[in-house]
Amino acid sequence: MNKILALFQLNDENHNKKSQLFYALFFTIFTILALGIDSVSFITNYFDGRNITNILAIIYFSLFYIVSDSVLKKLMIVMVLLSYLGEVIFCTILGMYNYRTDVIPLYVPFGHAIVYASGYVFSHTNWAIQQEKKIRSFFVVFYILLFLLVGIFLDDQFTLIFGIFFFLLLKRKKWQNLYFFIALCVIFIELVGTYFKCWKWVPETFNLISTANPPMGAIFFYAGGDVLLVKIVKTIDKIKKN
Repeated sequence: MNKILALFQLNDENHNKKSQLFYALFFTIFTILALGIDSVSFITNYFDGRNITNILAIIYFSLFYIVSDSVLKKLMIVMVLLSYLGEVIFCTILGMYNYRTDVIPLYVPFGHAIVYASGYVFSHTNWAIQQEKKIRSFFVVFYILLFLLVGIFLDDQFTLIFGIFFFLLLKRKKWQNLYFFIALCVIFIELVGTYFKCWKWVPETFNLISTANPPMGAIFFYAGGDVLLVKIVKTIDKIKKN
């Protein structure tokens, strides 16, 4: 009987892993669809589709959450709250970027959680674990070239500065591929979001640092948030145990 139960549990785990990978991969198509509906061109030609994007993001987050393991579920929930706080700081207070309206869209915190979960799932696939060193080497070269090319040819001082901080952070975190995968997802969503004009980065951050739209160095702030996210979840777990 125990063997049968164990077999069912194993089948459920395998099914959930496949479902997680599906949502992580489909994240790209979903991002284009959801942000396209919230785009300036969509509202110009049709109507303001932000509420539709809000609903889609919540539904996608919920479906992703359901198939996730207990660890990822905690991270996703806390990420929603943490990312909203980050939006208030970086967008509203510091004014580093602006959305097409004065209000921070409801879908944004859920979108951040989806981005994190996607990168998390990619980094925990068997392929990523087995090829860990090769993938790390590729990512290091890729991000160095990316930061340099964007910084030099687009006069993006923001990326040159915070790209350095990104690598310093990664060094402290022992070059975990998790952050590289998350950063890749962040770059994708930033490119799509700014293309559709859902948000726009200011030309000069703090009226001092020249900034591209979007700046690739923005991944440093996501990575820093991810580090804080893990610490918060660990602290909550310790409090619950005590």
